Amino acid sequence: MHPTIKIAPSILSANFARLGEDVLAAERSGADRIHLDVMDGHFVPNISFGAVVVRSLRPVTHVPIEVHLMIEDPDRYLKEFAEAGANTLIVHVEAVVHLHRTLSAIRDLGQKVGVALNPATSLHVLDDILEEVDLILLMSVNPGFSGQKFIPATLSRLKRLSAMLEHRGLEREVEVDGGVDFMTGPQAVRAGANVLVAASAIFNHSHGIASAMQQLITACNGPLAKGE
Repeated sequence: MHPTIKIAPSILSANFARLGEDVLAAERSGADRIHLDVMDGHFVPNISFGAVVVRSLRPVTHVPIEVHLMIEDPDRYLKEFAEAGANTLIVHVEAVVHLHRTLSAIRDLGQKVGVALNPATSLHVLDDILEEVDLILLMSVNPGFSGQKFIPATLSRLKRLSAMLEHRGLEREVEVDGGVDFMTGPQAVRAGANVLVAASAIFNHSHGIASAMQQLITACNGPLAKGE
């Protein structure tokens, strides 16, 4: 895989009866990081898991763990997730009152700083914070559930975000999350994404995790990703 394209399997679709084994299989198959979608049943209409899962997985995998906080008032839990073993904390602009303060708090915890936007949130909310973040995550579905269809308008949003970053001379990780598979993933790469979060496409693949990872890696190096 091209070194600038990273795959972040989301455990939201993993088999929790064998979570450690699934994560290790993804890592061995080329995962660059493990993505944890934390949901509280308030900010999104679903409940997933908390910091205990990060703590359990930390000794299992050697790749970075990124925690996507799809929760209300994430400031209350930043330290807890950092101490559990996370490497990156991603907060939603829609869930934070004082965004700059929150991003600074994440940095002070020694974490990489990520910010996420829902599909209908304007990219202009990033105007004054792009220099403060390491990663921008664009949701390509409405958050809350795995297995949803990729929203096509995400591609134009990725192109606009890439243009914003280029205009300001900034290099940032641009991540896309939701409905990413062997067709939409390469399209997202072509539009400007360099990190792909995939859940169902990896952990629910009929031929297993290793096959799914290889298929996604191959697709992201193929003609669709390169615009050929």
